[in-house]
Amino acid sequence: MTTTTTANYDALVIGGGPAGSTAATVLAMHGRRVALVEREPFPRYHIGESLLPYCYFTLDRLGLIEKMKQSHFPKKYSVQFVSTEGKLSVPFYFFQHWDHEAAMTWQVLRSDFDRMLLDNARERSVEILQQTTARELLRSAEGVVTGVKAVDAAGDAREFRATITIDATGRDAFAVSRNGWKVRDPYLNKIAIWTYFEGAKRDEGLDEGATTVAFVQDKGWFWYIPLPNNMVSVGIVAEKDYLYGGGMRELSEIFAREVAKNPWIAGHTGAGKQTGEYWVTGEFSYRSRHCAEDGLVLTGDAFAFLDPVFSSGVFLALKSGEMAGDAVEAALAAGDVSAGQFTEYGAKVCEAIEAMRKLVYSFYNERFSFKDFLMEFPHMKGDLTECLIGNLFRDFDPMFNAMTKFADIPAPLPHGAPLERVPAEAGR
Repeated sequence: MTTTTTANYDALVIGGGPAGSTAATVLAMHGRRVALVEREPFPRYHIGESLLPYCYFTLDRLGLIEKMKQSHFPKKYSVQFVSTEGKLSVPFYFFQHWDHEAAMTWQVLRSDFDRMLLDNARERSVEILQQTTARELLRSAEGVVTGVKAVDAAGDAREFRATITIDATGRDAFAVSRNGWKVRDPYLNKIAIWTYFEGAKRDEGLDEGATTVAFVQDKGWFWYIPLPNNMVSVGIVAEKDYLYGGGMRELSEIFAREVAKNPWIAGHTGAGKQTGEYWVTGEFSYRSRHCAEDGLVLTGDAFAFLDPVFSSGVFLALKSGEMAGDAVEAALAAGDVSAGQFTEYGAKVCEAIEAMRKLVYSFYNERFSFKDFLMEFPHMKGDLTECLIGNLFRDFDPMFNAMTKFADIPAPLPHGAPLERVPAEAGR
């Protein structure tokens, strides 16, 4: 079998999801020659369907807002919470806090949304190679990443070489897995079981497209996300030992057992028909020990993944992809793609993740509730809403200091900085 080498790219992106497509598009808009390799043919299925309002700004930069407005994606104006007894909270309407058109966002069918992003990258002159699977990082004699070895749809070996490589392979975490960099969150280790319902109940008016988080007593929570084509995504997130407790192993039985525990979820799903398979994924939260090494930078879920309770996944993918694209452009312009060039990038992405991570920890603390917190600290409603809508690059210390009355707030994780090589002469 012969190996074909394709060289002379400024940047090579592995993975065509939101982070990879965004990073590639940003670099192409900077005038760089970019290739993107993606192992699957698009459209393809993916979970993670609810956008935060602050996704607007990256989508606007990519030139996609008008396409989103014209899409069939349900409009999302709020997030709402349901108690274990089935009582619905007053929704958090984004527009009540923020007078901007970004206060309305969308619930997306990821197969369509991701294809839209990938097509946009192609239209911006990114070279897209689908059904091409990265197998191994290429390195120079000094250990600098110079591209990847891959296999195309015909089974032929390919080598893609570039000045810098961006890993956007999602939870497959191509580089993290090969480098042994994955560090799981010490507490956020829950699993999810989910499926879809056709014709399930939707609330009326502005609440028709709301994301609903419904609690399961002391155990976890449901998501309820209206999608196009009269479909609703419904999932349960809880500890593995709890969900599989009592010897139950069939996903459909576990799911039905949990649905019956929350009257709101039972009533809304009962109006529809379950369709398709049941899915399961485990141990949600992790972060890479490093965000970059010489010639390589990580973005999106390939760098870090956080429990999905506040729908931060697509936002963090889009935003970190945008930031990675700009950071790589700066490194290319400086003629230096060493790991140290990505120190600020890694710190800023970790800052955003830590803000959301603290809120997630609070959510899972049995002593915490949004109602009690806001009754005690009503002046913190603005900060709380800012966090929920994705405005994560700001000082939330006063809010989280107040939350310590109700929950244990975690210290920032120490990892996520770039891996900087020690010069040989430094050890002499």
